[in-house]
Amino acid sequence: MSRVVAIGTVAELAGYGLAGVEVIAATETEAVRRAWSELGDDVGLVLLTAEARRQLPDPLVRPGVLWAVLPA
Repeated sequence: MSRVVAIGTVAELAGYGLAGVEVIAATETEAVRRAWSELGDDVGLVLLTAEARRQLPDPLVRPGVLWAVLPA
């Protein structure tokens, strides 16, 4: 079974943890990029805050991983 991970600020992602999503708190560019690059092979979906998405390069490609930007 694949995991769902959310990357961004704790304030925006707090409720997702209650639904079983692994929340990775990252606000600085380096932390967001590290979180993205260190995702395990078992991650199937990544939820990103709008700010976290802006801090990642274009195009955002990771084979086998779907990603979505959460509405503000």
